[in-house]
Amino acid sequence: MSLFEAILMGIVQGITEFLPVSSSGHLAVIGKLLNIQEEAGVSFEVLLHVGTLTAVCLVFRKDICRMAIELIRMISDLLYNGTTYFHNRFHTDAVRDYRKLLHNNYRKLVVMLALSTIPTGILGYLMQGVVREASATLLAPGLGFLVTGVLLFVMDNWKPGKKIPKDMKSSHALAIGICQGLGTFPGISRLGITMTAGLMCGLNRSFAVRYSFLLSIPAVIGALILEIQTASFPAMSWSLGGIYAAGTAAAALTGCLVIRWMLNFVKSRKFFIFAAYCFLLGIATIVCHFAL
Repeated sequence: MSLFEAILMGIVQGITEFLPVSSSGHLAVIGKLLNIQEEAGVSFEVLLHVGTLTAVCLVFRKDICRMAIELIRMISDLLYNGTTYFHNRFHTDAVRDYRKLLHNNYRKLVVMLALSTIPTGILGYLMQGVVREASATLLAPGLGFLVTGVLLFVMDNWKPGKKIPKDMKSSHALAIGICQGLGTFPGISRLGITMTAGLMCGLNRSFAVRYSFLLSIPAVIGALILEIQTASFPAMSWSLGGIYAAGTAAAALTGCLVIRWMLNFVKSRKFFIFAAYCFLLGIATIVCHFAL
């Protein structure tokens, strides 16, 4: 793998991971056409995910810190409620009040993200073999792009709701998590399918995209754990290490820029642009599959 190819793959990962066009599909197509994946091995894909994970953490660092604080406070309140239960049971003359666990949006958001992660993790684990085989051909990503195009067309014409974290139900979180799990298939955009699911659950348009971005953190961490277990790490030299680092940095930097742009773009209802792009790319990819 050359330095140019590594940076190219990093830029593609950083852009497509945070646009509703499927990063896995683009990497599969480019890797197949340029014969990059076979040379680089799975380890480079792991590093690309590290780059985009870094981008999400940097952009949403304030939200992440607040959620971490509220998680610690929730655990503290849960322990307090446990001791309160036994206190009230044996000291009826001095009854204590229980603390409400989900009394703000960040606490509710932590719980909803945790619920969404469960079906995502199960589907991601079960679909490992299917995803690996599908990534080796252009036909599967091509079909996935067409599915993404349909999803984006639906999302562009779906009337957005007004729900924010406090209005979410466990069924909403589980539905979005299932959709994210299906988004591991090459060509199906994780962002596109989770945003569509969020809007269909009645989420506010801006919150739907923020929820999708935040939900990618545990999903990417889980994917990294699975990939590392089966990754083929080549003998690392200084030159190869520098090339891999450049690709990772390109993914992180590009990802930061695209996330910030996407948070503003989502306020407009112009996803038909991405839908048209996915339809054209899907058709072109399928044609290439039978032509090459």
